[in-house]
Amino acid sequence: MTVPTGRRERKKAATRQKIADTALRLFLERGYDAVGIRDVAAEADVAVTTLFSHFASKEALVFEQDDNFEQRLTQAVTDRAPHEPLIPALRREILAMVRHCTADGSAPIYRMIDESRALREYEESMRLRHAESLATAIAADPGLPQTATACRTIARFVIDAYALAREAADPQAAVDEIFRMIEAAWEAA
Repeated sequence: MTVPTGRRERKKAATRQKIADTALRLFLERGYDAVGIRDVAAEADVAVTTLFSHFASKEALVFEQDDNFEQRLTQAVTDRAPHEPLIPALRREILAMVRHCTADGSAPIYRMIDESRALREYEESMRLRHAESLATAIAADPGLPQTATACRTIARFVIDAYALAREAADPQAAVDEIFRMIEAAWEAA
């Protein structure tokens, strides 16, 4: 059972979401490079310092679900049922994430990311960080006696599976195809 968050936590979460929603709307309306941090803060009716207390950088505003994404991946490893194989658990989570990010309305966001060097670089550093967190979770599981190299490799494959499937014409088929290869690689390790 989860403990309900307090009033202060709810207000902070609401402010964070308001800032993120405002930033995304402005970026999509005017273009990422045409919007500054001060523009976002003014439109969201918060101080610049408040914006930076929630987001470390302008790029982080676009990837506001970053922490949630990383947490979901590591929980796919740590929260899976006893004796549930690793790769199907990861496949299920990646498929859910791909479905979410390929839903209607997401194409303009990914087009904006593709058009911005700063956003592409931020996304790449984010992927590497996610892969390291996932590798750490895999390596920490005593039921998965693989080497650190095998854990890091599979983690990178899983993160790349998300990116590749997100861009595919048929994301479901792409996830299926990629995870067959990941399963084979995991078994070979």
